[in-house]
Amino acid sequence: MTPRLAKAARMLAAASLLLAACHDDPGEEPVFPADYAASYVEVRDCRGSGDHDLNNIRILADKAALAPYQDRSAPFPVGAVVIKEEYDFGDMSCSGPIKQWTVMQRLPTGSAPTMLDWSWQRVDDQREVLERDPPRCIGCHTGCGVAPDGYEGTCAVP
Repeated sequence: MTPRLAKAARMLAAASLLLAACHDDPGEEPVFPADYAASYVEVRDCRGSGDHDLNNIRILADKAALAPYQDRSAPFPVGAVVIKEEYDFGDMSCSGPIKQWTVMQRLPTGSAPTMLDWSWQRVDDQREVLERDPPRCIGCHTGCGVAPDGYEGTCAVP
């Protein structure tokens, strides 16, 4: 094998590993139901997001997360889910197809290695979990755990 071919083979192997790493657990299910839109409530309307590849986003909360998200007077209960629908950069009304979801679920106190007591999933438009607890999510939410910049790590300024 020539040095050039060997280098190409190493690069291909490295790329394959990186691609495989994007799918933490190929059998993992999203933490939100497929029909979430029927029961989740919009808590932030359509807007641009510099933190989500400039996608436009819309945020919804399940029944357990709704009051803590809106009122900011009670902790989120274990299992509460907040979901961020992500739309194309040009979809200013968030009315087109969803590109992906980023979802966070409340965990029992002290159970998360990040100390935030949340777990995240990045889910594609086919409802396949692409990542669990991406460092990007953890890094951003670590910086907005208390008022006025967020409530319990939600990064939602009222």
